[in-house]
Amino acid sequence: MKLTQITYKAVVATFVLASVLTVSCSKDTPDEEVAATDDTPTDDTPVNFDINSITDTYYNEAAIGNIYNWGYRNVHDPSIIKNGDTYYCYSTDVAFGAEVQPGLQIRTSTDLIKWEFKGWVFPQLPVMGSTFIQSHGGTPFNALWAPYVIKVNSEYRLYYSLSSPTPRLSVIGLATATSPLGPWTEKGLTVTSLADNSIQTNAIDPTVLIDQSGKHWMYYGSAWDGIYMLQLNPATGLAMNNGDKGIRVAQRGSTGSSINGNIEGPEVIYNAQFNKYYLFIAYDWLQTKYNVRVGRSDTAEGPFLDFAGNDINNNLDDGPMILAPYKFNGHSGWQGVAHCAVFKDEGSQYYMAHQGRPGENSFFMDLHVRPVFWTEDGWPIVSPERYAAVPQTAVTATDLVGTYEQIILGYQIVPGYANEQTNPNFQTSVALKLDAGGTINGEAANTWTYTAPWLTLTWGGTYVDKLHVERGRDWENKIESTILLSGLNNNGTAIWGKKIQ
Repeated sequence: MKLTQITYKAVVATFVLASVLTVSCSKDTPDEEVAATDDTPTDDTPVNFDINSITDTYYNEAAIGNIYNWGYRNVHDPSIIKNGDTYYCYSTDVAFGAEVQPGLQIRTSTDLIKWEFKGWVFPQLPVMGSTFIQSHGGTPFNALWAPYVIKVNSEYRLYYSLSSPTPRLSVIGLATATSPLGPWTEKGLTVTSLADNSIQTNAIDPTVLIDQSGKHWMYYGSAWDGIYMLQLNPATGLAMNNGDKGIRVAQRGSTGSSINGNIEGPEVIYNAQFNKYYLFIAYDWLQTKYNVRVGRSDTAEGPFLDFAGNDINNNLDDGPMILAPYKFNGHSGWQGVAHCAVFKDEGSQYYMAHQGRPGENSFFMDLHVRPVFWTEDGWPIVSPERYAAVPQTAVTATDLVGTYEQIILGYQIVPGYANEQTNPNFQTSVALKLDAGGTINGEAANTWTYTAPWLTLTWGGTYVDKLHVERGRDWENKIESTILLSGLNNNGTAIWGKKIQ
């Protein structure tokens, strides 16, 4: 799907307005070694961290002079990797109401709740990426976007995106280091895209996977011709064949002659429990309707299939949609909740990290981290609330009886990009009551049963919701622990629940 020049310019204008700045990569130029920089005020984050200090907006902390207090704030397009006891988060150059130095921001955490700002990957735009764009008549944006980090043997490989106002003139570059904090050395450009008549996606938004046979693959792309897959050289981390752009593995549907919306931000993982590869994709405009779709495959090369068994490299919009703008009672809601990182701890627990933009002011960008669970037939589902290290004591059927807020993640197609998708289309909560006698909302035709950790809601024999039960924090009401529900119904629609009494 080709993004027109007019649409592209509108996208770029809104993207910069939203303080989400771009990234690029460059071609083969001499190696340059740079260290993560820390020449701003020293870190004075309180040692005794209060989870209630995490707020949706942060007017008083937004200034550049407070950068080492940012923590979870001003995070967009995260990539997270764990080394020892520490999680490292790399993200787009972005800030609320301010322009920040380019170079990709680095944060660390030991608990996925309290985050500390550590500095930047680069002190300036990477030379190779900048040189490539300039050599093709463009001027790079003064910011890097959407990094991805992977450890290969003892080497950390960081892929960055650098773009420009010139339509589709972009690069994905590679830098390496022996430590997750650097110093980083530029190694080359992995893939590029040009402002020409070729059929190709935009060379930004990389993710990398090493498959079970040892082959290395990059998945990348935004708008234009969808999501591409490119084989990498395991020894170098660059394209296996110089100049190769890869092949398309996913695209969006259309309504008439209009594309249904953007597609970008791929993330790919392998889950050994189900022996499948999972491709997570961001749909729609990043400030409003941004949502997460997922397809799965038996091989890293695809085809990736949706819930209905369709190849996601088709002219359809695919499901399941497992995360989308939502609003619980008494809260302004969260929008722009996509371009995710999916990772796991030292055991088997997966997490999803992404930006969250509060409905009261969608120019703020908070880092959200949610637990990921897996249905019995191997589909990922995400918690309706952010991770808060709540003890997972047993939940009994008696505990489940009560009143909930339920959110059904529905979707409305609004073809277009920033100018058209101005409404986040919040999915709002409705009341749900699980009665002690096994009925729902006092209606005999609707029933529930429970075999831990799965709650089954049967709605008159038409819909069946299979929901994972966990204990988690009620962030909207600042309640330390309640019961949370997440899962899919028999049509592949995501269902969430939160017990309120």
